[in-house]
Amino acid sequence: MASLPSQRRTIFIHAFLVVITMVFPAFANDPILHNDYALKLLEQGEYEKGLDQLQKAVGLSPYDLTLRRNLAETYTYVGMRQMEQKIYDAAADSFDHARELFPDASRYAVLRGIALHAAKRYEGAIYELERARSLGEASPELYYHLGSVYYDSGDLSHAVEMWEKALELDPSRSSIRELVDKTRRELVLETRMDKWFSSRFSLTYDTELKSLPAGRILDVLETAYNRVGADLDYFPEARVQVLLYTRKDFKELTASPDWSGGLYDGKIRVPVGGATELTPLLRNVLVHEYTHVVVYEMTKGNCPTWLNEGLAELEGRKEFNQPMADLGRVARHGGFLSFPLLEQPFSTLSGRQVTLAYQQSYGLVNFMVARYGWHKMQEILRLLETEMSVQDAIGSALADYGIDYSGVVKEWQGNMTKEYGEQEHLAPE
Repeated sequence: MASLPSQRRTIFIHAFLVVITMVFPAFANDPILHNDYALKLLEQGEYEKGLDQLQKAVGLSPYDLTLRRNLAETYTYVGMRQMEQKIYDAAADSFDHARELFPDASRYAVLRGIALHAAKRYEGAIYELERARSLGEASPELYYHLGSVYYDSGDLSHAVEMWEKALELDPSRSSIRELVDKTRRELVLETRMDKWFSSRFSLTYDTELKSLPAGRILDVLETAYNRVGADLDYFPEARVQVLLYTRKDFKELTASPDWSGGLYDGKIRVPVGGATELTPLLRNVLVHEYTHVVVYEMTKGNCPTWLNEGLAELEGRKEFNQPMADLGRVARHGGFLSFPLLEQPFSTLSGRQVTLAYQQSYGLVNFMVARYGWHKMQEILRLLETEMSVQDAIGSALADYGIDYSGVVKEWQGNMTKEYGEQEHLAPE
């Protein structure tokens, strides 16, 4: 007799379960039956239903190691899928359920630690990863992740220590060696840096910049936390680290292009130069870089550069609004940079193009917020979080306006040409 196709076989098993539960109620309490049905559901990608069946199986036979292992591995697989979807808190919960079944298995603690780190829950991540160490886990991956959490939480010494342990186990990991070298340079700088704290920020700055009012800088950042949060309806939970450098140290540490006024790489890094007071331009830069924190967390990093920089410019310009000469020139005479080009990092552009790229990004984002409202911008960012392309995110969010990505750009360009063209032909009073 030929075997049934897998889908029909699953339907058959399900029907069999229903019938047998009605006719022979005792069979509904058979853990093996629930387990077998769960495995068929998992083959079909029905993970929630499979989990439900395995939970029933383990509930009926809690000491059966095979059933417990099947349930733990299913939780793990679900957690991995949630990590891919960047649902980090949910993934941490799934790995925790797996760990509850096998408390002495270090693997589940490692996975939960990685998920908590991705969710920026640093204390919990360190606890889980250190717990894995105490259970005997000693792999380059464990030490890499543990070092990364220590680094992101601001404990550079422990970060270097963990990464060096990873290199002892696997000296070929050149990327980890680069992290060690970079962090050692940061440690040298930190020996002459002071720290201040507020409720949401930690501020580290070079003692050469001690004339800068640290308290007022933190006030600017706290205000940005509330204002940007209100605009984008998002308030980061983890404390944000902000580091102020001399321009020389910033250049050596980050290798950023000369035009860079700041950097967000998990920490806000700002070159202050010879500033001795909190100028409007410095306030602009601080708010600009903080906006990158919010956008990155909202979209999980899936944001085109023009949208990311445009939002940062829009918020920063509330502190200090710089001239828009390059945008005015191309609006009058042509030469807009293409927005598909501006989806990529601006580091690939020439110096003159960079100035125009920032102004175009600000111009388009400002136009979109004014035309469609902050609620539509929030919707676009949340769609990007789901790994949607910017074309699809804008098209979906603005569907009720009957306009897509390219339509928005054309409308904005026409508006700019009209605005600057009219300015060019104004008669003197």
